[in-house]
Amino acid sequence: MSAWKAAIRTLEKTYRPEVKAGRFLTVLLLAGVSYGLYRGIQDNYLAELVHISNFERGVVEFFRELPGLLVVVILAIMYRFSENTVFKISVAIMLLGLVGLCAGGTGKVPVIFFMVIYSLGEHIMMPARSSLSMRFAKKETGGASLGLTGAIGQAGNISGYIIAAVLFALFARLGYNRNDLLSFKSVFFLAAVFGLAAFIFVLCMNNPANGGHVQRRHFYFAKKFTKYYFLEVFYGARKQIFLTFAPYVLILQYEADASLISLLMAICSGFGVVFSPFIGRLIDRIGYKIIMVTDTLILIAVCFFYGFAHRIFPHHIALIVVCANYVLDSIISLASMASSVYVQDIASNQEEITATLSTGISVNHVISILIALFGGWIWKITGIEVLFSISAFLGLMNTFYAATIKKKA
Repeated sequence: MSAWKAAIRTLEKTYRPEVKAGRFLTVLLLAGVSYGLYRGIQDNYLAELVHISNFERGVVEFFRELPGLLVVVILAIMYRFSENTVFKISVAIMLLGLVGLCAGGTGKVPVIFFMVIYSLGEHIMMPARSSLSMRFAKKETGGASLGLTGAIGQAGNISGYIIAAVLFALFARLGYNRNDLLSFKSVFFLAAVFGLAAFIFVLCMNNPANGGHVQRRHFYFAKKFTKYYFLEVFYGARKQIFLTFAPYVLILQYEADASLISLLMAICSGFGVVFSPFIGRLIDRIGYKIIMVTDTLILIAVCFFYGFAHRIFPHHIALIVVCANYVLDSIISLASMASSVYVQDIASNQEEITATLSTGISVNHVISILIALFGGWIWKITGIEVLFSISAFLGLMNTFYAATIKKKA
């Protein structure tokens, strides 16, 4: 009961009294659980049921990331809509994608189509969620609100991952094969149920009293941010290699089932909740430059073992090594926030910070979709050793480049 009272007090301190923030936070929690269920089995579904090859996995990711580029145009088209309305539309689109995956067959085209639909809703939600989070908050608690909504979303994700892992472990105990269609469809159905619950709650949300439209991103290039743009190029490239192909390596090379993949993602999210505040404080204490350099040096070791573990260790040991490196990569990727602190350090005002970070996200997406497309081809032609060696090389280049940064006097 005391924990419940403490939670109520936190909400009262963070949000304006006339705003029913509980509905908004409930939507984020339910949508987070739905995402965890969907994401936890996505790669196994593509590999084992849809029969997407290592090369085709990159093609799938190319199309799945396209909404990240198109969202700027889409939000511009919806400029007359309030943030609340855009948020509701995003939840509806995500639900549509899940329903399509649940009800449709395993043909490559329809599966990719509904994955792109889900991704579109996900990308539309991102700016609307952040904007609503700050708009619902009191004037002095915008940052606290962002932290709270982020934590609730992560808690939902972890719950979804764990539920998916438990369900597939249960299916295996009941005698179902790891590539049984019913098992995957059951989890997609459950994800759609949570998505439907989120949609019902989002329909009950009231418009903020002070109205407003979604903040539209625009491109902003300035010479003083050149190093930041290049850092985003290196980060976007190396991030996409792990995001797209690391789970697929576990599935195709080490025969990891959906239960293991979901469990690993839950562990990664759990470490993210714990280490994110710690790394943030570390950046403030020792500086963003040291964090950037250290992060990418660790990445080189991670890439080496991810690409060559199967050649160094017995199969069962290599699987453990690769799983550990998968989690380690998720932890060191949190250091990417150091580049945002770098932007803040050299920017002249808040508007310049926002515009620059938005441009960085766009640059990141352009590189991501290109790397996803060519990464699958590199894996197919040369093997995972070369693919992750390239990722390590990008990390090394990032290290040298970050080392040239000069802190603002």
